[in-house]
Amino acid sequence: MALDPQAQAVLAQIAALNLPPRWTLSPEEARRQFEARMALVPPGEPVHDVSDRTIPGPAGEIPVRLYRPSADVPLPALVYYHGGGWVVGSIASHDPTCRALANAAGCLVISVDYRLAPEHKFPAAAEDAYAAARWVVEHATEMGVDPTRVAVGGDSAGGNLAAVVCLMARERGGPPLAFQLLVYPVTDFRFDTVSYRVNGEGYLLTTRDMEWFWNHYLPDPSAGSHPYASPLRAADLRGLPPALVITAEYDPLRDEGEAYAERLRQAGVPVTLARYEGVFHGFFGMGHLLDKARAAVRQSGEALRAAFGMGVAAD
Repeated sequence: MALDPQAQAVLAQIAALNLPPRWTLSPEEARRQFEARMALVPPGEPVHDVSDRTIPGPAGEIPVRLYRPSADVPLPALVYYHGGGWVVGSIASHDPTCRALANAAGCLVISVDYRLAPEHKFPAAAEDAYAAARWVVEHATEMGVDPTRVAVGGDSAGGNLAAVVCLMARERGGPPLAFQLLVYPVTDFRFDTVSYRVNGEGYLLTTRDMEWFWNHYLPDPSAGSHPYASPLRAADLRGLPPALVITAEYDPLRDEGEAYAERLRQAGVPVTLARYEGVFHGFFGMGHLLDKARAAVRQSGEALRAAFGMGVAAD
């Protein structure tokens, strides 16, 4: 279908900023640009409690931010990994998204500030992501969390990390995970899908951006074939947690996200695929501008509640 009118307006607003293309910037410049743009987003929804702390990681402390929607205990939990191509993005940039998810799902959200590339190349981000999920399950009681109801999720590169954490957990004997929320995930190191060809320019995320991200993330191109970088290349997806995979029509990553959902289905994993028509990569975090973003967060919350055995949230 045609671009959603609200999405078209957002693209026009961003184009009017006349920002230099991300792929022409250094990582430091790209981070400043990204955080400055995200700072224009209105404050997120109020939640019962927000707190910052650090948890142990494979190479030092990992900062995390906890979003508690209520004083109830124990709560289920979502370990969330922000997007940004493994190079940009932070706890701060995804604060509104995590607030919205905590309220929609009625669960504690733990946002993970994993190490970024190119200072820390693959598999640093994946190892941090796995360590955070394992820590949450192992320390569930002290956090007021039910260890049998812990999910992982993320958007874009964060969706990649969530999928990879599920593979790691299966192969490393835990932790047990209840669900995976994959929002337009990166699943394969390749740029030749139909969605790359038709959406690789003009819709916020470009092919050159993705090449730039992958070049910073991988120590060398051969690493891109590893399933912990490209989960679509995993030989076997059996035994992974149930999933909701969200894609966007005008997204170069659309086809690889949908291919991953199909691979999960073929492996016997319960999976829901939801393509949001008329919107582009990044729409999920634009609830202040896009009706479809609010719908996607609502669907995510409902899917998490179902996975956690909870009732539907009241409007």
